[in-house]
Amino acid sequence: MLKSVEWGQFKLGDLFDVQTSKKRFDANKVTVIKSGQYPYVVRQGSNNGQKGFISEDESFLNDGNTISFGQDTATMFYQEKPYFTGDKIKILKPKEKRFRKENAQFFISTMAKAFSSFSWGSSSFNVNIIKSQSLTLPVLGSKKIDFDFMERFIAELEAERIAELEAERIAELEAYLSAAGLKDCQLTLEEQQVLDDFEHGRFVWGEFKFKEVFDNIVQGKRLKKDDQIPGDIPFVMAGTTNTGVVNHISNPVASFPKNSITVDIFGNAFYRSFDFGAGDDTGVYWSKKCNYAREAMLFFTASMSNALERKFDYGNKLRSSQSLDMKMQLPTLNNRPDFFSMETLISAIQKLVIRDVVQYADQKIAAHEQVINAS
Repeated sequence: MLKSVEWGQFKLGDLFDVQTSKKRFDANKVTVIKSGQYPYVVRQGSNNGQKGFISEDESFLNDGNTISFGQDTATMFYQEKPYFTGDKIKILKPKEKRFRKENAQFFISTMAKAFSSFSWGSSSFNVNIIKSQSLTLPVLGSKKIDFDFMERFIAELEAERIAELEAERIAELEAYLSAAGLKDCQLTLEEQQVLDDFEHGRFVWGEFKFKEVFDNIVQGKRLKKDDQIPGDIPFVMAGTTNTGVVNHISNPVASFPKNSITVDIFGNAFYRSFDFGAGDDTGVYWSKKCNYAREAMLFFTASMSNALERKFDYGNKLRSSQSLDMKMQLPTLNNRPDFFSMETLISAIQKLVIRDVVQYADQKIAAHEQVINAS
């Protein structure tokens, strides 16, 4: 698209009047609020240069449909609406009647290139030198600025960015659904009912010893950091960073099966969906007799964490052999663990979390579109 374009050179001063703001408002002497009618533009490089909003004498407002220019930082932003300014902000008022938000970003990009060799705080940012900078712009045969091309080009870039964000959203959703073993994030009638029962206290709870739930409760094996050989086996030690996975090793240490739970010496519990090794500061819990569903194991993990919370530290370390008779609370049916309720509740919670991720992605796309529309 750009290869077939004819380009021309223009002095900034021929395209814009470089004006001094009508009044400089000191950031330390005004009340800046998060929302309001008139933006307060300073020399910052984010949020379109807007520090917030202020309420001052409207006679000191600078015109909208202009570019704010940080005089010693070369930060440039299109300002659609009238605005107040802080220190050392110049106002670039267009001489071309067709200048508007649909093409402003093209002007700003070529201006940024023109000023890219200037150092921060450079004394050469005086008005005459600002006016003398040469801008490269697309032109028609008559050497007039090709505004139609600029607006098409910016519109295509914006459309591509929105498409990228939407593709990222779909990829994120598919990744979360796949990791959770779900097809979608819509609650079924059963999930909604179990969630309502949980939230309204209709579960019947019972206490179960750890040894009643798991037929294998084993402590990991000691393996010093200096002795760890790089490999593919996740190695778990005490801690919460990266859920306790401190390294990937190849040492022939005791390997523990996936669909297990680890509990370290501080009582931190994590579910493991993969085979792994564990250090001697970590206990491992699983069952050969009962092939618990992943959702049930996640429920056990949460209940165990609740049972162990704030009970162990460096002065009182937990060993798996000490936990055999410790109890976790589980929903019950006929005095037995209610696996249907546990698994359905976990499935519902996973979907709600994924729904939050989807909503966050949608908000990110909407925010980007809002920035585009406001620029």
